[in-house]
Amino acid sequence: MTAFPPPMPTAAKAGWWSRNWKWCVPVLAVVVLASFLAFIAGLMTLIFGAMKSSEPYRHAMARAQADAAVVAALGTPIKPGWSVQGSLDSSGPGGEAELAIPLDGSKTDGTLFVVAEKRAGEWHYETLAVNVDGGERIVLEADNGGPASP
Repeated sequence: MTAFPPPMPTAAKAGWWSRNWKWCVPVLAVVVLASFLAFIAGLMTLIFGAMKSSEPYRHAMARAQADAAVVAALGTPIKPGWSVQGSLDSSGPGGEAELAIPLDGSKTDGTLFVVAEKRAGEWHYETLAVNVDGGERIVLEADNGGPASP
């Protein structure tokens, strides 16, 4: 009977992490960063969507797009810009809105300013005005009995 020599010891096989960390770390970093950016984008979309669906925003945009002086100054079409600034608080029959809405026209741009208060379920507009880039200010007529204050 022939004797076989004992098997040679083999080097221990490296674990999964030590074999794959060089590609796994960058992939994990990209996934974490993309998740964070998606969360921020979703939050911004939710906030801007809430402002853009509010009564003061829709009312102010309709008034600005229908006003002859604003159309003459900005040109048509007048479109709202992406980032609405300000605050909106509406709960039940009361609330307040202070918005600055960027406007994009074919001739120039501007900003639509809205200051409104909700009392007994009805919005009252204190300020409804467009500042045209270049300095002109156009005060829009308010629905609550006369021009909104400048």
